[in-house]
Amino acid sequence: MTAIRPQTDGRLSRGLLLLMSVATGLAVAGNYFAQPLLDLIGRELGVGPSQAALVVTAAQGGYALGLILLVPLGDLVERRRLAVALYAATAVFLLVSATAPNGTVLLAGTALTALASVGAQVVVPFAATLADPAERGKVVGTVMTGLMLGLLLARTASGALSELGGWRTVYWVNAALMALMAVLLRTFLPRLGGHGGRLTYLGLLRSTVAMFRYEPLLRWRAGIGALSLASFSVLWTALTFLLSGSPYDWPESAIGLFGLVGVVGALTATVAGRLADRGYVQVVTGAGTVLLVASWLALAAGARSLIWLLAGVVVLDLAHQAVLNSSQNVLFALRPEARNRINSAFLTVFFAGGAVGSALASMVWVYGGWTGVFVLGAALSAGTVVLWALERITVRRSAGEPAKTVLRTPADTRGE
Repeated sequence: MTAIRPQTDGRLSRGLLLLMSVATGLAVAGNYFAQPLLDLIGRELGVGPSQAALVVTAAQGGYALGLILLVPLGDLVERRRLAVALYAATAVFLLVSATAPNGTVLLAGTALTALASVGAQVVVPFAATLADPAERGKVVGTVMTGLMLGLLLARTASGALSELGGWRTVYWVNAALMALMAVLLRTFLPRLGGHGGRLTYLGLLRSTVAMFRYEPLLRWRAGIGALSLASFSVLWTALTFLLSGSPYDWPESAIGLFGLVGVVGALTATVAGRLADRGYVQVVTGAGTVLLVASWLALAAGARSLIWLLAGVVVLDLAHQAVLNSSQNVLFALRPEARNRINSAFLTVFFAGGAVGSALASMVWVYGGWTGVFVLGAALSAGTVVLWALERITVRRSAGEPAKTVLRTPADTRGE
């Protein structure tokens, strides 16, 4: 078993990398525990289905605000302190949900938990900074594997825990684990100061938005990532409708377990990272976008064939992970002093794409069924191929232009 060594030299040991991967997965999982328990929660708290469903909306809204308002702070303040504070706050807010006497308090606890859970997105660039540049892809892939496993396994874990002690048990257990993570991160993470200098908080936020203006690759990668997650969300939103109807007619328990298929894709993130470290980051992105389109060809046949459905899900998850991992490797190499701001900007657009994909999937299913879903998913996936090709063309055209070394944007200066 790999020991976790206190980091006094600023390097990243295998034990610390494992800790950071587990920490990101647990933080993200807290936003998905409630989804399979909405009916149970609604009955105990005496709220209707529509109000219970707001728990999911509160989690999404809180997380979006955290990405915008809290993640950029990693470039301004000492990062270990920020990460530990966010993990500790998440544990406290989970206790609010665990003891909620009514739906209103549960919604507040959920929103605050999601807001603080972006500590996971402080840990990801933290790991990228500690990593040896030659292994940054592998490190980012490993941490993102932990994050995706937390996302995918949260629903399964919440169902098992609720069977043991009711839905509140899920929140009690996660609160204890998050508190433990806060202690472990405080013990083993090295101190890592921000590079924001004299930036004010408002200046920091303006600088985050300005990254889109000064970093063309951020614009391209945010667009590619948004379309990729939109395609991913279209599948997982519509999949429940497909499996619950003819010809599958699966019960809810079986549909929940189907999410475990996505674990295969999540486990390939480290492979994409290793290829990026060997100089194939653009190949990984291009292959990922093409595989996204190919996955929908298999999923089209999945309306009647479980084999094709399984194949399509695995390929789509693998392709999405390749696109995400390679994009983050490209972006983390841009400005080491602004990694948290770049990550915040990228992920805000990234998750916005996922929200749009989920909304479109629900509407398209009503009017077009699985055929409409296939056309939508394939079109979004094709968009990633187009954007990646345009990015490559633009980069090649600008390759001969004089390089600009800009460590701080005008937005940084205005904020001082």
